[in-house]
Amino acid sequence: MEYGILSVIPPVTAIVLALLFKNVFLALFTGTFLALIIVGGGNPFLALNATFTTYIDVFKDGANVIIFITLMLLGALILMMEQSGGINGFVDYLTNKKEIVKSKKGAGIFTWIIGLLVFTSGTLSCLVTGAVSRPVNDAFKVPHEKSAFIVHTTSTPVCVLIPLSGWGAYMIGLLESQGVENATAVLIKSIPLNFYAIIAVLAIPILIIIGKDFGLMKKAEERAEKTGQLDEPKEGKKGYSPTSTSSGEEKVEKTTSAANLGVPLLIMISLIVGGMYVTGGGNIIEGDGYRAILWGIVTAVFVASIMYWKQKIFTPKEILDKIFQGSGEMLPMVTILVFAFGMGSVTGQLGTGEYLGNAFSSILTPALLPALIFILGQLISFSTGTSMGTMAVMMPLAIPMALAMGVNVPLVAAAVWGGSIFGDHSSPISDSTYLSCSTTGCDPIDHIKSQIPYTLTFGAAATILYVVAGFIL
Repeated sequence: MEYGILSVIPPVTAIVLALLFKNVFLALFTGTFLALIIVGGGNPFLALNATFTTYIDVFKDGANVIIFITLMLLGALILMMEQSGGINGFVDYLTNKKEIVKSKKGAGIFTWIIGLLVFTSGTLSCLVTGAVSRPVNDAFKVPHEKSAFIVHTTSTPVCVLIPLSGWGAYMIGLLESQGVENATAVLIKSIPLNFYAIIAVLAIPILIIIGKDFGLMKKAEERAEKTGQLDEPKEGKKGYSPTSTSSGEEKVEKTTSAANLGVPLLIMISLIVGGMYVTGGGNIIEGDGYRAILWGIVTAVFVASIMYWKQKIFTPKEILDKIFQGSGEMLPMVTILVFAFGMGSVTGQLGTGEYLGNAFSSILTPALLPALIFILGQLISFSTGTSMGTMAVMMPLAIPMALAMGVNVPLVAAAVWGGSIFGDHSSPISDSTYLSCSTTGCDPIDHIKSQIPYTLTFGAAATILYVVAGFIL
């Protein structure tokens, strides 16, 4: 069934509510509820029941459950590493003993490099990059808004620029489904034309080096520099600083060996890579990233527990308490992801992407096709919060039109990739938005509001380049 303009109302409502009321739960719940009212023929009681059923159904997907468990165990691991003194030891090793990272700018570049290296999965990138870089960023008073921005920007944008993973296979499959000959070659040719992803990824080190920020990000940098608070203080709650817990209480100042952080993280990363190698039959690109992530984090928590027990830092009971406490601190993020996954499911039922695609198809002209495809992809991805879903929606519209009009196919394909990534990178209902916040400690609304001026700037620059390229190529 086609829902027309009604299909746009739920995602737009969710986005507006998230920005106006700064309450992600309210926004996603309302968006899902409205969508199911439309799908259910206007009955609010059936829609309310369907809303809760939708959230329950999220747990039927094994990949979703793995992400939830991984996030909670990651919270446990971070708490244990912090309270064992491992984080202080790691920071001391990098900054004082080896002087690998010597400044705030160095911490930002360090985070950027880690993000580039973890290119196989946006989810994996958010989890690993955030976990590894957070202690260093906190030590040099990098505000959490900036940390989340760097982690988020080096997740899915890097995945599409280095598609040596499931992303590549997915993108090739979309091209082949539209009858594109030699889809692999087209994908390779489209990479240097993916202006949005290139601009976003390269802008990070440039912004870090020149030290120029604007909007709320600039205010966040000034706040961290003047007060040491890495988060914007909320009503009744102090902003987090490296010398206090999130509740404002003094934390135990303890410094132990860097190995108390390095060993668990190294084991986690090694097992993730090894797990992908094993599950891929010797090919990391084809490996099962979700299972590998689970193996890595479970083993890391186990090894960390044994290390801290052997060093008599924690008793077995204290270790168990830390695991539950750290896992519990991730429950808000897990809940947000449940709501986000549910929202993504119902917007798919509404056919929001298909409607927007058809609505804009009548205004496309050959030279402007790449730019307009990019803009349309931005609208759809921002409204739905999904990059892969937007790619699937846009490709059947974009490629046939490019072939019929004689427009450069790799250029149009790149416009689809970039436009789809924009929403994943910017939308208040994107799961990667919350994953980036979960490992950096940033408030989701603060992250969205401080990052959007940058993503809009990147998007505007990319649009201009697509207009130019449309006339040249």
